[in-house]
Amino acid sequence: MFKNILVPIVDDMVTPKYMKKISDLALADGASITLAYVSDPRAPFVYAKKASDYKISDANHKKACEQHAADLLSRASKLVDKEIKVKIHHEFNATVYEGILEASKKAKADAIMMASHKRTGLKGVFMGSDTHAVIIHSKLPVVVI
Repeated sequence: MFKNILVPIVDDMVTPKYMKKISDLALADGASITLAYVSDPRAPFVYAKKASDYKISDANHKKACEQHAADLLSRASKLVDKEIKVKIHHEFNATVYEGILEASKKAKADAIMMASHKRTGLKGVFMGSDTHAVIIHSKLPVVVI
């Protein structure tokens, strides 16, 4: 059914149990997986009296994001079943769901597989849901696990 599934990764998803679910679904279709991580391109705002007092430069922030993404994607790819072809992708975007959609285009994915954090009540209202935003804005099928 699907040939290339984009799987956005966040830190708490890189567990053997979660990656097995992803592997099982990809194996059932004979699909490859593109693991993607989205980083905010803006350095965190640090309160300072003037711009020259900021502690983190944009260049250092970008380097730190790239290193974190590389480490996380490497750990995740090692947990995917060995029979599955795995690619990795790091995307910079200030809005996570837009970064996921952009990554899906660049990866030429035909589906997106995401986790739901199952936020309910006030957490769901105030924190929102990247999974929900992807479902609403994606032209691709979105599989929520």
